[in-house]
Amino acid sequence: MTNIQRILTDYAARFDTRLSVFDVRITGFADGILTLEGRVLDESQLDGLRRLFPNHKTDTSSLTVLNRPNPPRRHIATNLTGLYEKPTFSVPLASELTFGTELDILQEQDRWAFVRQRDGYLGWAYSSFMEDGPAPAVTHLVLAPAVEVRAKADPASDVLTRLVSGTSVTVTESRGEWSYVEANRSGWMQSIHLRAIADIPQSIEEKRKMLIADAHRMTGVPYLWGGVSGNGIDCSGFAQLLHRWIGLEIPRDADMQCDAARPVEPPHEVGDLFFFGENGEQRKVTHVGISLGGWTVIHSSRKHNGVYVDDLQQAEFLRESYLGAGSFLR
Repeated sequence: MTNIQRILTDYAARFDTRLSVFDVRITGFADGILTLEGRVLDESQLDGLRRLFPNHKTDTSSLTVLNRPNPPRRHIATNLTGLYEKPTFSVPLASELTFGTELDILQEQDRWAFVRQRDGYLGWAYSSFMEDGPAPAVTHLVLAPAVEVRAKADPASDVLTRLVSGTSVTVTESRGEWSYVEANRSGWMQSIHLRAIADIPQSIEEKRKMLIADAHRMTGVPYLWGGVSGNGIDCSGFAQLLHRWIGLEIPRDADMQCDAARPVEPPHEVGDLFFFGENGEQRKVTHVGISLGGWTVIHSSRKHNGVYVDDLQQAEFLRESYLGAGSFLR
């Protein structure tokens, strides 16, 4: 039995819990039949389980497969909410979800839903902050770290809500320097804080120019583990946001970004991602920054408690942990 448990534990370790689910327990072993309970993401994992124990029959009838055909779809209906590893607010943030984020609902528990984002990222979100069906059609992205939505096209009118950087919205009317946006609460915001999807440039050079201006918008935003917005942002959330603003979707976490990016060497160009790791012979990627050209890096770090600029070669804490660079713009 000990050997069977070890084989199961080793198999479970293959799956990245941010993108997959393998929560399987042995509940019985009698007459050569191994009884398993728990949950997995998809059917292929059941096939893998059966191949693990060729000399035993496996009873997987009590295993829940989460990835069903055509799962229910909802979207975030509040301005910003958390994504968590467990169905409770009492654990650290895994990430955050802005208004309009579309989610596949894989499992429900009390007032929580286990959800999958379009990029495959998994977690628990509070069900009361969602609405059924797809999100409204997106026409613009919010650029400001945080911006007020007002009852009238007037800076003195009542604030109805606040939207954060990277939020997808629908603009239905423009009036002078103001736009009417449909979000968790609809109203007027200054157009300067919006970018039309149609205005995102197609050329790499224009995207780089836009990224420089966008990066500085976030200067001074505090560091927040799991944060993705002007309310607080972590290193990979910042890198992801800068790419979203220029029309590119990249993975959520720094190690995922490193794996997906094209490796690049100096001289570094605007938008290259610098990856950093903890000390040791086999360092894992734990931090990411964005080149503003050469070795100048803008990043959200605990060291500065927020988004600031450093020279990678001059900052000892960066120079000693530097692992390499990659890009989604080459």
